[in-house]
Amino acid sequence: MELLANYSAVQLAAALAAALVSAFVRGLTGFGMAILLVPILALALPPLEAVLLGNFLGLFIGLTEIRRYRRHAEKSALTISAFVFVTTPLGLFALAATSPDMARFLIAMIALSAFFAILLPRRAAEMPGHVATGSVGIVSGLMTGFAGMPGPPVVPFYVGRAIARETAKASMLMVFTAACIAGLVSGGVMGLLEWRLLALATLLFPAILVGNWLGQKASGHIGDAVWRALVGLILAGAAGAALVRLV
Repeated sequence: MELLANYSAVQLAAALAAALVSAFVRGLTGFGMAILLVPILALALPPLEAVLLGNFLGLFIGLTEIRRYRRHAEKSALTISAFVFVTTPLGLFALAATSPDMARFLIAMIALSAFFAILLPRRAAEMPGHVATGSVGIVSGLMTGFAGMPGPPVVPFYVGRAIARETAKASMLMVFTAACIAGLVSGGVMGLLEWRLLALATLLFPAILVGNWLGQKASGHIGDAVWRALVGLILAGAAGAALVRLV
């Protein structure tokens, strides 16, 4: 508990609530944990700590489901993940060099961008070419490092195409798990990781497990059309929260 002594009761309560809600959204839609979790954590914690804490939590829950990702994910998820590993350190380096207020502003704008990206017209199921896939990986890696959010380019890439829901969810979650590993490895190499972040992630992980389980249960009772509508609503909510923060 000494490792958590630097966090106030308000900070811990905010982190716990954010973990539970964001994990429920993750279980329901296959994404959204980082998009919702990191901006909220960044209000209570320094942005760099919020990003790295989000990476710990994303990795913990991702490792519990990795077998399902491998069975159902599209091959493009491996390509995107490879680019994420290459560009994540650049984003994390930029975050470390950015003032906290500016970092919060940019993180909010990244969350906002995810909503506008999902409004693009729905595309055919065919897997995009190497250039488009690689571009998604590059941008996702930069966003992983700077904001702990690989989702804004990845979600439209999969949800915006006419592919099966299970394929889209597994592909996104595989990329997100890889992004968490990339973020933590980069943070460790740069000397940015602290034991107290691991301690806080361990404290919050039960809430992540419960929220994710409840979200998966709810997901089994909704159809694809409703699922896609929920994706849009959740991104709209994240965008609205970002706007309120900016105002």
